[in-house]
Amino acid sequence: MPFSKLVPCGIFLSILFSVFFSTAQADIYRFKDKNGVWHFTNIRSDRRYRLYIKTGRIKGKQYIQNYDTIIQRAAQQFGVESHLIKSIIMAESSFDPEENIFGGTKYLSLLLKKFNHDKKLAIAAYNVGPSVVAHSNSVPFLPQTRRFVEKVMKYYSKLKQQGE
Repeated sequence: MPFSKLVPCGIFLSILFSVFFSTAQADIYRFKDKNGVWHFTNIRSDRRYRLYIKTGRIKGKQYIQNYDTIIQRAAQQFGVESHLIKSIIMAESSFDPEENIFGGTKYLSLLLKKFNHDKKLAIAAYNVGPSVVAHSNSVPFLPQTRRFVEKVMKYYSKLKQQGE
């Protein structure tokens, strides 16, 4: 299945939180491009995006604790470190748990394979799309993507050190 068709799986990591101990809220926006591919984001960066899901509020750390078992199962099933999954969750915003965790983890595992397990490239591809990253074979010079990769890697490092 082409990566572009897996974009809806990326919704999972639109489950995510901007600050570890703070309350976060992130609506999900989507649009369908001329090729019939759906694009999802928690940041309405293009006027084509329309509100898809209005999300509620939840504490970041509590979310990770509530769904740790699902995160661990998804990590094991798709061969992705749980610290990396949690880091992405903490870097974005929120909504439905199990389906999104597994879908997003599957998508992330495919991106990790595509980019030879280079976490930064896979995270960038998760954020901006695999074709953009593959074109330059580097994290693109897009401020939003660079901030996202930095944020995820910061959380990842912190979670690995804490053993969570």
